[in-house]
Amino acid sequence: MELHQRIVSAPVDFGAVRSEFGLASDYPAEAVSEARDAVDAFAGTRVDRTDLELVTIDPPSAMDLDQALHLERTATGFTLHYAIADLGAVIVPGGALARESESRGQTFYLPDSTVPLHPPVLSEGTASLLPGVDRPVALWTIELDNDAAPLRFSVERALVRSRERFDYQQVQAAADAGTLHPSLAALPEFGRLRIEAGLERGAISLRLPAQDVVRHGDNWRLDLEPRTAADDWNEQVSLLTGMCAARILLDHRGSRVGLLRTMPPPPDTAVASLRRTAAALDIAWPGDLPVGRMLAALDPNTPAGLVLMSEATTLLRGAGYTLLADLDDPTPDQLTHSAIGAPYAHVTAPLRRLADRFTTEICLAHCAGTEVPQWVLDGLAPAAETLRRTDSLANKVDRACVDLTEATILGPRVGTDFAALVLREANGSRDAEIFVAEPPILARCAGKPPEGERVSVRLRTADPATRTIEFAYSADGNGEPAGIE
Repeated sequence: MELHQRIVSAPVDFGAVRSEFGLASDYPAEAVSEARDAVDAFAGTRVDRTDLELVTIDPPSAMDLDQALHLERTATGFTLHYAIADLGAVIVPGGALARESESRGQTFYLPDSTVPLHPPVLSEGTASLLPGVDRPVALWTIELDNDAAPLRFSVERALVRSRERFDYQQVQAAADAGTLHPSLAALPEFGRLRIEAGLERGAISLRLPAQDVVRHGDNWRLDLEPRTAADDWNEQVSLLTGMCAARILLDHRGSRVGLLRTMPPPPDTAVASLRRTAAALDIAWPGDLPVGRMLAALDPNTPAGLVLMSEATTLLRGAGYTLLADLDDPTPDQLTHSAIGAPYAHVTAPLRRLADRFTTEICLAHCAGTEVPQWVLDGLAPAAETLRRTDSLANKVDRACVDLTEATILGPRVGTDFAALVLREANGSRDAEIFVAEPPILARCAGKPPEGERVSVRLRTADPATRTIEFAYSADGNGEPAGIE
């Protein structure tokens, strides 16, 4: 099955989505002024690490570059330097910029624009880790053994200069050709070892292709592209850093100051349902094989792999933000992110997510042996509440933009038959779920198409006004399920 398809739509107006969800428009002038005039509050005390050959890996169009890395293979393991934009040093506590960002919570990405957490003059300019310029950062130094298990880690304020920026496709191509930048030469080995360590912990990773809305001139298209190995390797750098941050917070649990990203273990019913689907698809799953390892062995580019990966999304629900101050005698499950298989904290994306500025500041204080700043103590609980609210909102906005584009693309094709793969069969409470490859769409389908099978379905409705599409299946091939007129 070909998973990379590009079907162009007519122009799409995403302004209605912004209005419906009440997304902020222009940044307040006072906050923009503060961002434009921002200075490094720790300029005189930073460690100069402009000697590090740091590089960034981001999507091609990104300008808000939060992270830069330098990974070295040593005789005894690895040394990772991970530089993170230091927002806590340039945002004045209690100022207009702080208040506005603490209300917004995170950057919202729409296909035609962003609704940024911080003004672009800061997030895409003076705080972004663009190549060739000095930047204040929180610099993580993580020493690892030959199995890429962390031995020692700390974070300090430093001055760095990124040398080059890459995107994921460039890194993958260079890895395939054996021409990776020296700062990334160890990344494939590191990534594979860290992925294996995650499977040992019981981590669950879903390598489903992402559905994106992409500009195509004045129009739009839906893209569906599988993840590259480079995506997975780079993800392990951020995951490792977040796990180290959580360890620092928990090692100082007596202070009761900290914010973890958590997820409960999947319910037994969800795992049992996944086993039934695997059996129906003739996918071998020995009883003693953890779910994470079973999924890691799947090829999501095959019909059966795509079906089971899609079903496995039911295992990863309930992610949230947990304040250490709210836990008197926590169980391990209350402190753990089950998809990662370990405690985890957000620290690697402060330009785009509010939690990272607060959690980084706590880690900096603990590593330096200083007091956590009062603005962090006062603002941590409100920040957690903002993040809970905006996480839900961001998911709704993403889904609305995709739904709108799908309905616009398909509007002229009502009554057309499409080839589809049945991801989940219908049950008493919901329709079947199908994957249409061209254009790439996940959708509900009336009727009773058989799970795991390729079928023909007919588009019955595609309405941009309501952002809805409806397909129908019948065994006799007329596109009208029994009982539907």
